[in-house]
Amino acid sequence: MKSRASLVLVAVIMAGLICFGAAGAKAEKKPYVIGGIFSITGPASYLGEPERNTMEMLAAELNAKGGIKGNPVKVVIYDDEGDVTKARLHAEKLLKKDQALTIIGPSLTHTSMAVLPITQQAKTPLISCAAGIGITSPAKERVWTFKTAQTDAMAVSRIYQYLKQHNLTKVAILTVSTGFGVSGKEQLTKQAEEYGIQVVAQEVFGEKDTDMTPQLTKIRGTDAQTVICWGTGPAPALVAKNMKQLGVTIPLIQSHGAASRKFIELAGDAADGIMMPAGKLVVYPLLPDTDPQKAVCQEYDKKYQAQYNKPASSFGGYAYDAMMMLAQALEKAGADRAKIRAALEQTKNFVGVSGVFNMSPEDHNGLTPEAFVMVKIEKGDFKLIE
Repeated sequence: MKSRASLVLVAVIMAGLICFGAAGAKAEKKPYVIGGIFSITGPASYLGEPERNTMEMLAAELNAKGGIKGNPVKVVIYDDEGDVTKARLHAEKLLKKDQALTIIGPSLTHTSMAVLPITQQAKTPLISCAAGIGITSPAKERVWTFKTAQTDAMAVSRIYQYLKQHNLTKVAILTVSTGFGVSGKEQLTKQAEEYGIQVVAQEVFGEKDTDMTPQLTKIRGTDAQTVICWGTGPAPALVAKNMKQLGVTIPLIQSHGAASRKFIELAGDAADGIMMPAGKLVVYPLLPDTDPQKAVCQEYDKKYQAQYNKPASSFGGYAYDAMMMLAQALEKAGADRAKIRAALEQTKNFVGVSGVFNMSPEDHNGLTPEAFVMVKIEKGDFKLIE
């Protein structure tokens, strides 16, 4: 009898444990899957690598705090190497296999433009980290697409404001042949008349070109007062070096695509004196304490340096803003893609690394030209010039 009672007791305990286990499994919440597509390797790796690092860092931080609404955050990140075909394939994989609720990235304008038709059709929010204004404009045709990078239109506006203030009215433009360069060239020529600027030369270079001497030699033969280079990756640094080698002494202004310490490293002493529009992260210690972005930039840089032993970059900041805005949207919307999209569109007064965001049905970027400051490279560091 004693033995039978013991067996019954064991059976009751086992049944209780099974029920408890089933209840525990049932209580475990499904993770929120967030996809990422970045140019982690290839010519644009200095954009994609910090974006990936930032996304992983923030996901770990969110999970350490219990996730979002009790749901763990799972990030699935792919490297498109700056290739449009790979970007498209990764987007399809994230949607069909990984069941991502949202995709952050890609890093580049042309890869973002390749991905957005896929996410639009799948009615899945895409938060691009690229600059081209056409990624989110017009918003009525990009209902499911958002972006955190300041637009090339804003960057051009900032550059031309600076040139007008300094009575520099004749420019030569040198643009990369990718989507970023094409969009930048369009804005440079489109806005010139508004600011009283004359474009006296237009040259193009390939993303992987190793010598810009022919283009710069043509520019040297014009009456240009300034050279504006529009590109990302190693090529803009090569432009700086070639200009110095040729003895071209007129000012060189780079796009915000070069606003990183990696550019300074690649350009070496040829970087000295170069100006560009940049997000506030690169000069945040110089900002007044009253600037709301200063604390955000400082916190991000501190976290990134602690995790990766290197300074944060503005490009990683695009992923930072995307993840933080998305976390806010998920808190409101849960795992409903349509509600996530609506919550992103309703983002107001969100202070990020890249600016203060105010989204609307007409504007899926939510920034103004004030998100940029003009900076100058002096002795291997960025200095605020306005």
